[in-house]
Amino acid sequence: MKLLAIAFMMFFGTNVAWLGDFNAAKTQAAQQHKLILVNFSGSDWCGPCIRLRKEILESATFEGYAKDHLVLVRADFPRQKKNQLPKEQVKLNEALADKYNGEGKFPYTLLIDKNGKVLFEWDGFPNETPDQFVSQIVNVEQTIVKKNS
Repeated sequence: MKLLAIAFMMFFGTNVAWLGDFNAAKTQAAQQHKLILVNFSGSDWCGPCIRLRKEILESATFEGYAKDHLVLVRADFPRQKKNQLPKEQVKLNEALADKYNGEGKFPYTLLIDKNGKVLFEWDGFPNETPDQFVSQIVNVEQTIVKKNS
């Protein structure tokens, strides 16, 4: 059955949206009672970033889970001129990096609550399957639920 669901998602897609505005993501997370996953990426120069996106973040497993459980934010820092972002997006990404990624790590992925508190981090490429990646998120969510009950 799980295989059928994954095949369905691969064929039809899950249409997960990556936001560029962390403040909007916090508002959405509060309204929808979701966690925020922030991914700092160098989409056109960072090999591990590209691999993370393709192997985990664009997998049917992750997208299927994220659609109902996460608000996604990508803070991209491309280098090639053809991939440059609008100035306003660059400012948003830089402000987010100042707050959460002062060391300039790539890739760097954070699981954050609606108040902006970091709950979990992946420094570099997580050498795991999409199922393992999602399981880590589920474990953090379950810990939060236990603490709040």
